[in-house]
Amino acid sequence: MQCGLNIECDWLIPTKEQLYSENSLMAGRRVVVFPSSAELGPVLAQLVTSRAEKAIMSHGRFTLGLSGGSLVSMLSKELPALPDLDCSKWVVAFCDERLVSFDDPESTYGLYKGQLFSKVNIPDSGILTIDSSLAVNECAEDYTRKLKEAFPDGDVPVFDLLLLGMGPDGHTCSLFPDHPLLKETKKIVAPISDSPKPPPQRVTMTFPVVNSARCVAFVSTGGSKAPVLKEVLEGREGPAFPAARVVPTNGELFWLVDDPAAASLTIQVERLGSGAKL
Repeated sequence: MQCGLNIECDWLIPTKEQLYSENSLMAGRRVVVFPSSAELGPVLAQLVTSRAEKAIMSHGRFTLGLSGGSLVSMLSKELPALPDLDCSKWVVAFCDERLVSFDDPESTYGLYKGQLFSKVNIPDSGILTIDSSLAVNECAEDYTRKLKEAFPDGDVPVFDLLLLGMGPDGHTCSLFPDHPLLKETKKIVAPISDSPKPPPQRVTMTFPVVNSARCVAFVSTGGSKAPVLKEVLEGREGPAFPAARVVPTNGELFWLVDDPAAASLTIQVERLGSGAKL
């Protein structure tokens, strides 16, 4: 599959055999377990700020992709509590977004606007939002244009850090099990109008973007995630879950989980407390 400029893009969606080969499991992935989300939160905030400092020193800005769910409340609690936090050189996008108005409680941007953005100094011009007034296909095309303007070098945006969640069905972003979008290699943002989880209309980053990031961090907490987390991290019969197909090509991969979510794991993990640094 070609992805412009004669760049081969199929490698951005690894096969199941590649996912669960010994080398892919050993290299580049850290599974870090905390007693609870209370200890996980401060370490997540430290990861964000450390990667921000590194990125700004390297190329003058920090590009961050956000997801919804429990990440909203965790980041909104921990980041503003950090002393001397400066977000003036941050550029923030959304790994996926529901096609609803910003005042709708389903809007990921709306939640962050109310809980986080009002407390930190990210410039309004540095927050890349969808145009929720558009039809879903046009919305995806519009968001693609915004990302390309923010990342003018290369065909695929390279984020400094993507923060992802995982549903109990193993989905991440709005990439759901057995959905055709799992095979998308040309688009960087894709529309979805038949999401199995409401609301049905969404736009989502695709695997080529996710797997091009310099760092990806999943946050997964709670006992309801334990069965699927085991299958994502240790393999399963049948096709790999979407979350298991996140394997950054040249980047770091963290799974930050609490004890209840990790209850079924048999692989070797790291155990850290709230003062740890990643």
